[in-house]
Amino acid sequence: MSRPAASDQRLTALESIVARRDLLKIGPLALSASVWPSLFTPAAAEETFRPNPLAAAKSVIFLWMGGGVTHLDSLDPKPLAPEGVRGTLGAIRTSLPGVYFSEVCSNLARIANDLCVVRSFSHDSNDHLMSQVYTLSGRKVTPAELFKHPNIGSIVQHLLGPRNGLPGYIAVPGITRPGPPPHNLFVGGWLGGQYAPFCVGGQPEQPDFTVGEKEYDPSPLAAENLNPPELRYPTGMNLGRLEQRANLRETLEKALWTADQQARLNAVEGQYASALNLLSAPEVRGAFDISQESAEVREAYGRTKIGGRCLLARRLVESGARFVMVDYGYDPDYGNLWDIHNVPEQRFPHVSKMCQRGYNVAGMDQAFAALISDLKQRGLLDSTLVVYLTEFGRTPKINSLGGRDHWGMCGSMFFAGAGVKAGQVVGESDAQAAFPVTQPYGPADIAATMYTALGIDPEQRVYDISQRPVPLLDHGQPIAEVLV
Repeated sequence: MSRPAASDQRLTALESIVARRDLLKIGPLALSASVWPSLFTPAAAEETFRPNPLAAAKSVIFLWMGGGVTHLDSLDPKPLAPEGVRGTLGAIRTSLPGVYFSEVCSNLARIANDLCVVRSFSHDSNDHLMSQVYTLSGRKVTPAELFKHPNIGSIVQHLLGPRNGLPGYIAVPGITRPGPPPHNLFVGGWLGGQYAPFCVGGQPEQPDFTVGEKEYDPSPLAAENLNPPELRYPTGMNLGRLEQRANLRETLEKALWTADQQARLNAVEGQYASALNLLSAPEVRGAFDISQESAEVREAYGRTKIGGRCLLARRLVESGARFVMVDYGYDPDYGNLWDIHNVPEQRFPHVSKMCQRGYNVAGMDQAFAALISDLKQRGLLDSTLVVYLTEFGRTPKINSLGGRDHWGMCGSMFFAGAGVKAGQVVGESDAQAAFPVTQPYGPADIAATMYTALGIDPEQRVYDISQRPVPLLDHGQPIAEVLV
């Protein structure tokens, strides 16, 4: 294609603006500039990258519980500690000899032989924002660097690309906005905005979930529409009409030379055809529709928000999604439900009671266990890496309000599935779950382990948006005990 003459430049700019407005004014495709890049992925910049062909993991489900889940009341109970530490919950046997979970984790206890639990998760920050960025990216940051580094899912999307017509990094639903003020930490960072996740829930109507009065004991049962509005045909539009409008694009190719709009147009240029492909593929659009599942399956996961989100993650992986993050913890109905300080405005009961609620640890337990069992039954667990992670644990001592505060020094998480030595506990905490007594592992080690399971060398470099080489991680090593 030849470059337009200089005399045509101003006309070209005008045509460009008008043309793109017309092309994108098609219901689902009428997306804001901030949504365009997150929905579809251009070809990976590292064109020569090839993952280790022996890598077991082909997909990842990242169960990211933002807010700091209490480890003492879930995966690392201390039944011999004083009640002011252990709370009032009991500890129950798991399917692993000598290993106990909290009584509210009875479902995970039953399938513990499919888990690799890490009880020495530890780092040096008690700050929500910096700790959440650390767990999402594997990189330590200062308050000025919250949006600097790409999420782990963004790196995976960049290097491995999308698959089966689905975006390479999907967040279910992607609405967490910790604060105040609210911060969107689901970012592409130095890779560019096109590598931010496709968030099925879009932008929340009320991003600051710390405000607004909450019910004292809201129902855990909830029906969420997790079918992205961007992938629905608008009223009166069918595939044939979409294709006719797509032909308009060919008449305005010279708009790509518009200098002032070049960066923005490049983002749209590579994505318009992909948008059309998504809309024209019923099997792809159907992957987001959990209403197609049987009542029995829905009940197994729990008809809760966390249950529905985990079920959607399974459907997406089954349809070929590369990296799916289940996002749960900051909610318009429940507030910052893992951040159980129990300050009066939270209207939370004692931590031991809170964890038994169906939208808290008890609901998480049911959903996680159902997900892993479902993947296993469908033959997907051997190719899917499942990672549960939260930014930190909670204080060993229950505070005067009956809650637990931030505690970066010790927490618990687990791996399951592809490439994982299941049926074990890695690491140990002290008698009050306050500090690791074995080798501590931080977010960078978790990230390095995930990359390695996917066949990605955590020490390799990739190019940022300015074409400068940047290492995937600046510290951290794969956890050898976890990997097969």
